[in-house]
Amino acid sequence: MKLSLLLKQVPVQNTYEDREITFITDDSRKIQPGCAFVCIKGNHFDGHDAAFDAVRRGAAAVIVQHSVGCEGEVITSNTRAAYSLMCAVFFGEPAKKLRLIGVTGTNGKTTTTFLIKEILDMFGKKSGLIGTVVNMIDRQTEPAALTTPESFALQQLFAKMVQAGCEYCVMEVSSQALSQGRVEGCMFEVAVFTNLTQDHLDYHGNFENYAAAKAILFSQCKKAVLNSDDPAWHRMIRDSSRPYVTYAQKQQADYRAAEIQYAQTGVRYQLRHAEQCFDTAIGIPGEFSVYNSLCAITALAELGFSLADIVEKAAKVRGVKGRIEVVPTDTDYVVIIDYAHSPDGLENILKAVRPITKGRVLTVFGCGGDRDRTKRPLMGKVAASLSDYLFVTSDNPRTEQPEAIIADILAGLKDCSVPMVVEPSRTLAIQAALNEAKAGDTVLLAGKGHETYQILGTEKIHYDEREIVRDILAGKTGNERSETHGSNQPE
Repeated sequence: MKLSLLLKQVPVQNTYEDREITFITDDSRKIQPGCAFVCIKGNHFDGHDAAFDAVRRGAAAVIVQHSVGCEGEVITSNTRAAYSLMCAVFFGEPAKKLRLIGVTGTNGKTTTTFLIKEILDMFGKKSGLIGTVVNMIDRQTEPAALTTPESFALQQLFAKMVQAGCEYCVMEVSSQALSQGRVEGCMFEVAVFTNLTQDHLDYHGNFENYAAAKAILFSQCKKAVLNSDDPAWHRMIRDSSRPYVTYAQKQQADYRAAEIQYAQTGVRYQLRHAEQCFDTAIGIPGEFSVYNSLCAITALAELGFSLADIVEKAAKVRGVKGRIEVVPTDTDYVVIIDYAHSPDGLENILKAVRPITKGRVLTVFGCGGDRDRTKRPLMGKVAASLSDYLFVTSDNPRTEQPEAIIADILAGLKDCSVPMVVEPSRTLAIQAALNEAKAGDTVLLAGKGHETYQILGTEKIHYDEREIVRDILAGKTGNERSETHGSNQPE
């Protein structure tokens, strides 16, 4: 492919020699003869420092944000955006052949995208899914490394979906991806906002930067779908002129859930839109299931599907792995796994399980290492206020010592009167919770959800809580040392 074709959407600031390009990359480890190397300045490495080495190794062009004086350089104002636009052209601009549905927000993205895809499947529409748990090309699955893949992998996924005959792609769009321009050039048929609470401040620095990153999506859509119960919904469209509709259960909205009934098996509510009213049933328990399902239904209705047909199909949807997932046991108490890893996420799941729990709520939770420290005491405070028994432990400590992370959590528990166990080994903490559980109790394992690993240092070790629960109940607990003292292990 000619370099001029790859750069057709990129604002170039200098003259360059048009050359044949065989490959494009922003990873200096993947440079090969004939490639275009895009120099991006990251948090730990500046691609511009590898420009001369790229030429030495045979790169046919080097895309830079400022001149470095090397042969074959092409200067543009934003190499992150340029890379996304170039990747799109390299794969034949596949996103333009799909109807994109983007979902952003702190919580609810994964469940909402799964609900939309599952209902699209019931309508007989081929679709792809991109997100935290898994990527799907129609019904074929691929592992998901990032919530929203890097530009090259993203466009490659789009291309696979087009090749498989997909008409739609529903995807989670993370704040990091938006701020890094990974979806630059993508036009979303519908862009969805779920909610905004504290998360990822280690990356964005402050809450306004986080909100501003989310809001980028709503300048890249034909229509916005917004949760008007969340006060940040105005911020999402402040700088956008796109048309929008709202959904809510507390505020007045275009689509509203009323007369809500909660049960252990799911939720029921009246969906009110214009002069229409539909009895709606969703087989996933909890208040946020009302929001997630209402959000999915609204998005599909705005795509042009019959509201009556959507509601009828929504009653048949299944749950999502790691989201209020009930673990099969032969016990007289319930074990639930959920991905809640932010103060708001933990509050939501605890409020969801409380009404469906006859006895006590026993909560096992920790906080991730090398991530936003300010949310740790907040999560401790939330857990204490809504649980009957706490088990504070580890959750992906990465390069931090588990004890140091736990100390941050305990800062929010200084006046806590709730019974508590502090145990750095997640397995031993789960074991202690299961030993404490009595008939009618709910044991909530919060934080890992769909994940089947622990990140210790720079190494991922296999760790599936479903297996841990099964082994504990069978009298096997596994190797505790490898779980809690992995932070010094090499990759």
